Amino acid sequence: MPSSSEDRSRPGNRIVFGTDGWPRRVVRTGSGGIVEVQRCAGGDRPGSPRVETSPRVGDGVAYSTCYMCACRCGIKVHLRDGRVRYIEGNRDHPVNRGVLCAKGSAGIMNHRSPARLSAPLLRVGERGSGEFREITWDEALALATEWLGAIRATDPRRLAFFTGRDQSQALTGWWASRFGTPNYAAHGGFCSVNVAAAGMYSIGGSFWEFGEPDWERARYLLLFGVAEDHDSNPIKIGLGKLKRRGAKVVSVNPVRTGYSAIADEWIGIRPGTDGLFVLALVHELLKADRIDLDFLVRYTNAPWLVVRDPGGGADGLFARDAEGRPLCWDTARAEPVDALRPGATPALIGTFALPDGRTAEPVFQLLAARYLDPRYAPEAVAGETGVPAATIRRIAAELAHAAFEQEIVLDLPWTDWAGRRHERTVGRPVAMHAMRGVSAHSNGFHTCRAIHLLQMLLGSVDRPGGFRYKPPFPRPAPPGPRPAGRAGEVAPGRPLPGPPLGFPAGPEDLLVEADGSPRRIDKAFSWEAPLAVHGMMHMVIANAWKGAPYPIDTLFLYMANMAWNSAMNTAGTMAMLSDRDPATGGYRIPRIIYADAYFSEMVAYADLVLPDTTYLERWDCISLLDRPIGDADGAADAIRQPVVAPDRDVRPFQDVLLDLGARLGLPGLVDEDGAPKYPGGYADYMVNHERGPGVGPLAGWRGPDGTRHGRGAPNPKQLERYVANGCFWRHELAEDQRFHRYANKAYLDWAAAIGFLDRPEPIVLQLYSEPLQRFRLAARGHGPVQPPDAHRARVEAHFDPLPIWYPPFEQAAIDAAAYPLHAVTQRPMAMYHSWGSQNAWLRQIHGRNRLYVHRRAAARLGLADDDWVWVVSPHGRVKVQIRLMEGVNEDTVWTWNAVGKRAGAWNLDPGAPEATQGFLLNHLIAELLPERDDGHRYANADPVTGQAAWYDLRVRLEKAAPAEAGETAPRFPALAPPPGLPRRPAVLRYGAAFRGRREE
Repeated sequence: MPSSSEDRSRPGNRIVFGTDGWPRRVVRTGSGGIVEVQRCAGGDRPGSPRVETSPRVGDGVAYSTCYMCACRCGIKVHLRDGRVRYIEGNRDHPVNRGVLCAKGSAGIMNHRSPARLSAPLLRVGERGSGEFREITWDEALALATEWLGAIRATDPRRLAFFTGRDQSQALTGWWASRFGTPNYAAHGGFCSVNVAAAGMYSIGGSFWEFGEPDWERARYLLLFGVAEDHDSNPIKIGLGKLKRRGAKVVSVNPVRTGYSAIADEWIGIRPGTDGLFVLALVHELLKADRIDLDFLVRYTNAPWLVVRDPGGGADGLFARDAEGRPLCWDTARAEPVDALRPGATPALIGTFALPDGRTAEPVFQLLAARYLDPRYAPEAVAGETGVPAATIRRIAAELAHAAFEQEIVLDLPWTDWAGRRHERTVGRPVAMHAMRGVSAHSNGFHTCRAIHLLQMLLGSVDRPGGFRYKPPFPRPAPPGPRPAGRAGEVAPGRPLPGPPLGFPAGPEDLLVEADGSPRRIDKAFSWEAPLAVHGMMHMVIANAWKGAPYPIDTLFLYMANMAWNSAMNTAGTMAMLSDRDPATGGYRIPRIIYADAYFSEMVAYADLVLPDTTYLERWDCISLLDRPIGDADGAADAIRQPVVAPDRDVRPFQDVLLDLGARLGLPGLVDEDGAPKYPGGYADYMVNHERGPGVGPLAGWRGPDGTRHGRGAPNPKQLERYVANGCFWRHELAEDQRFHRYANKAYLDWAAAIGFLDRPEPIVLQLYSEPLQRFRLAARGHGPVQPPDAHRARVEAHFDPLPIWYPPFEQAAIDAAAYPLHAVTQRPMAMYHSWGSQNAWLRQIHGRNRLYVHRRAAARLGLADDDWVWVVSPHGRVKVQIRLMEGVNEDTVWTWNAVGKRAGAWNLDPGAPEATQGFLLNHLIAELLPERDDGHRYANADPVTGQAAWYDLRVRLEKAAPAEAGETAPRFPALAPPPGLPRRPAVLRYGAAFRGRREE
């Protein structure tokens, strides 16, 4: 046998070729002796062995749901000898259809990470020192119960419970309400609350989990601030469909990577000016009369009459009849009538007298008067946005052409809420999608509202080819409930009467004291951030440290790396966490409980550490009550199941939370006799908890026999049904339910029956937001709940009921000549927050990061590729190495986020490149804006929603001295690993054990 080649699909075997030219496999024993020579199945000719494309890699397969990003794709986990061997995508899953990205495949290395915590820890040294001792779970839970029990018995607000990028917020928010604290929030205030809130107050839905482009029919897709980590697999699949059909993709983003790199056109806009660009498009469409008037009349509040009574308490509110129904002017009857009256012929232009003598104008007239103003003309905005006027005009013309000249008509009859039958379904094939790039600015709420305004003017909302809702959306704009936590609603030993997060409809829904001061520790739902519907996690530590608006006792965090990449002002935050009160000698934040699966930077600052499992070791729920995974054509939810058992003394945080609730005797978590209501932990809760009659965390296979869906009694075998179905449930919408869902009778009836809506009533899209006007009227001195004088001007300016644009606050407050460059971050497709960038496989893709600078900007500064520079902001400085490129806005620098690590964290070697060559721009960002004349400092955030304004950062570059090159700065003392972590391996060889096993 003269020649051989290695068969890499079966290590330990060789393929050899005989004298006849046919391949043969030499099968060896573990000692290397040949057992037999087998003739292989060849190809069409001798010498062409058949490659084994699907080798058997395990002895079992378990289905579950990925946790490596927020897509929540379906996965098949291959096991061998009870260990995870390989992860692949589930072809039947509605989210990813079998596609799996690098993050999902690398989930093995998160599961086997050397950074995994192994037992509960109690701090024995100073905060930040990393000195802990291992304790038992009985000790840990008894201590937590003692701390939390004392708080609940005296003042529940002294517990601040905040969670990071977990996916069980329906549970954690409910637990907070049962405890009685309004001080609860999750990651959204960092990430995308502007996108969420703007959509919910405009169209009853929004982008990402709320909706998606019509990938099958769109002919023009406009992306705003969408980086490649956002909704990764679904967008990749969708873009592939658009590309195959020849649709045009336009990406508006300061940075040309990922989706922007494969777009047909990239618009490298100046950060923070997207809203101005969008309103210029609106200007052009109105000027050319290229809008869908029929859509506006039927489905939006364009014809609703707005009271014009300058100085009056109802100025800017909708004119209503005696029953509170909004009015329009019926041109046929020449009188105001119910705006939802079937058969009305409403006016869009004019000034009309109301029966009480006041005058009113339609929303559309106010809208047209504003955006036809020359200040929104392309020439007027080109300088600010960096987008040429000719480009703005062309994009507007292309949008109009796609919407009206390429109209889609489907032979799909449907009936609207009023009983009118429509024989065809007409679509405007222009779709839009937006994410963090537009959200994380202090003007992001109005920017996102402007995008929805643009969609409504084109008539492309939930129609073929446009933006489409994902169930359970749409919901009323704004939806309920309102946030709980007002005076009289928080009391010792009592639960809140509702959820701690919600959607205020006016000043009366704010959580403020009689003097207008905040009632929440993060100041969400106060006059500083009235519509902070996701809370303001980024302000919790700073406010708790200051004791403003009041001191707290315990900060309870879950998977929130607040001491590093989830902090604005990292050095300041670490100092606050470990700062002591000189008057008492105790810590300013008395107690910190932290739950995480890994040794993150935050662990060192905790007093009590509760170790979580990995996502492959627990039950989990991806619920329609929380962050849904459905698609435009169907509702869906999913579970995770424990595919392997933990090999450490760890417990799922959800189980721990339910256990703590039972120990504390929280209503809803114990039976009448005081016994735990969910003794089986989170799996028990997932099956038996009901948020309303027949409505629970999971919608599939409900009822005692599992025959009901959406609404039904608990089914004791529900989880078994999910596991048998690949760990997900999906309900396909009927064809006549899939479009115009805000007005579609078949859909509205179904949504009410399944529990998505309280009543099957039409949802009117809001071009003009009356709730915003209510806040503005309060600022003008009207109503029983008014802002303190110090906040009136701010509320008046930013609560405009029509979308506006204003320069981002930090950019407007500093000397632009001293800090001429914008600085932003993006997450790479291969990582997702800090728990992904500690992954051994993914680190080989992104083990360090550079600051990317436009070539012309670098040339002006005398900088070259690989130079080391200091990046200087008004708040701090960072030393980094640069990389030159052309695909970035010339006035912008950027880097990958969350790659940089504090030395020693995540059980990485202190000299790992993440610590020596990686960095964060977070070090440069302040959580507070500059001080005002009265000494007050607002959060560095959107004034409407409290969204953290990460992307408003301005900097300058200074070339580092030769002696300063080589390592990034700032550097902080290396963290010592806590007890129980394994010795740091020089090389992680997880697969070696399987190679040896297969050879045997």
